[in-house]
Amino acid sequence: MAQSTLHLRSLATLPYVLGDILAGIFDALVRIGEANARIRRINALSALTDAELAARGLRRADIIRWVMSDRV
Repeated sequence: MAQSTLHLRSLATLPYVLGDILAGIFDALVRIGEANARIRRINALSALTDAELAARGLRRADIIRWVMSDRV
């Protein structure tokens, strides 16, 4: 006589496993983005005061456009 058992616990943990996988992928993408030189440049310029940006001929609203200008 054959027996089969249903593992409800494994089905219940599936959303958690998928959540962990997605969180890992998201964390990896964030690390890639933060390592990108353009992102570091944007962060550095964003940390400047408005007066310092004006001395460089930039406005805060133009930072991303200026840093990414070679890609547009």
